Parts: sequence; C-alpha cells; structure tokens
Amino acid sequence: MTAPDSGKVALVTGASRGIGYGIAEALVARGDRVVITGRDEESLKRAAEALGPDRVLGVPGKAHDEAHQAAAVERAMDAFGRIDYLVNNAGTNPVFGPIAELDLAVARKVFETNVISALGFAQRTWRAWQKENGGAIVNIASVAGLGASPFVGAYGISKAAMVNLSLQLAHEMAPGVRVNSIAPAVVKTKFAAALYEGREAEVVASYPLGRLGVPEDIGGAAAFLLSDAAAWITGQTLVVDGGIFLNAGF
Repeated sequence: MTAPDSGKVALVTGASRGIGYGIAEALVARGDRVVITGRDEESLKRAAEALGPDRVLGVPGKAHDEAHQAAAVERAMDAFGRIDYLVNNAGTNPVFGPIAELDLAVARKVFETNVISALGFAQRTWRAWQKENGGAIVNIASVAGLGASPFVGAYGISKAAMVNLSLQLAHEMAPGVRVNSIAPAVVKTKFAAALYEGREAEVVASYPLGRLGVPEDIGGAAAFLLSDAAAWITGQTLVVDGGIFLNAGF
C-alpha cells in the first residue's frame, strides 16, 4: 500500500542501485517524493520505474560534474517545488592498494566524486531551498573513514573528509538545516562486492550480528535521520556496522 504524500522532497545521489536505491526506497515508502541521480541513464530509468514514476524522477549524470549538480537541483525544483532533504551517497573507489604508491590522479578522482561533489550538492540545495525553508542532509561516509583502512586508504581518507564535511555544514547551516552522516560497514552491493565475494562466510564471521549489511539497513537509518524523530540530532555520525567495531582491539 502506498503511503500518503508527505509533502516532502528528497534528492538522493547515486541511487540507481545499492545503498542509494535502498535510501530512496525507504523515503518513497513513507510518502516522500524523490529525485535520484546516477551515471547510467538506463539503470536510473529502471530504478525510477521500480520505485514509482509518480513520485520519483531520475536525473542522469556524473556526481562530480557541476553542470549535472545544477541540473539535478533545477529539475527537482521545477518538478516538485522544494528540496527538503539531500542524501549525498554517490561515491567511487577505483583502486585497491597502499596509498604510498597511489597515483595522485586517482586520489583526485576519489575526492572529486566522494567529497567535492557532496559539497557542491549541499551548496546548491542550500541556495535553492534549504537556506530559507530548512531541511536536513545525510552524507554517506563509511567505517573506513573512522580508522586505518588497509588497501582502500584513498577511499577511507575521503570518507573521513565526509565526516568532517558533515560537522562543518552542521555548524554553518544550523539552526534551520540538520546535517549528519552514516558510516556503514560492508553492505552487500555491487560497489562493495570485492570486499566479500567468494569469502562471505569468512567476512561475516567478524560481525557480531552474524551477517553483512543490506541496503535496507542504511535506508532505515537515513529515513530516521531525515525525520522529525531526529529533530534534535545534528553533526553526528551514525555507525551502522553490524557490531564490527565491537571487535576493536581483539
């Protein structure tokens, strides 16, 4: 059964699949209208159809492209007249290996997509609606940004930057806009497949809750932070990790 229209609108980047799709799904389920972005136009079109074309609009493009950022915000305002919520989920991790040997061009690409694009979307959403009307932002970070992350160091550094970006935005945008981040551990998506495929049982053994995450886990957390139930929460990082940090030091 479709929930009544909440009157709220969200923009979720990188939402044609995986965590972004899970977040969009949770928001649509509670009655929000949602604009989703993604690089692949066909995948994005399928996602919008599955989520419900009456409430979901897809805007294809690359997150780090400023023209795409502008187009996504403009399309959202034209179609729905407001952007109450922003979820910066789009991200990339094109390299595995020690950062001492990392190609700096690759490092720049990681930061452009994972961090600078999030700032760009936040700035544009702020100017278009949130500055005058309020709202909330959720940035998708990672447990990789909360400690050393062997073999995914560039990704981890970028996600640490996302945590601090959330703090900076939360401070500057208060009191009208709340800004928080979510730090997931391994979630079963195509993006994270290299971290568990072929050895899932071995990876799961480290998780006290006995399983890897699924997109719905992050969708529920994001929906909470983008709700009145979280009205006194800002500048925080919610770790959604199946308990993996409980093993620290052992």
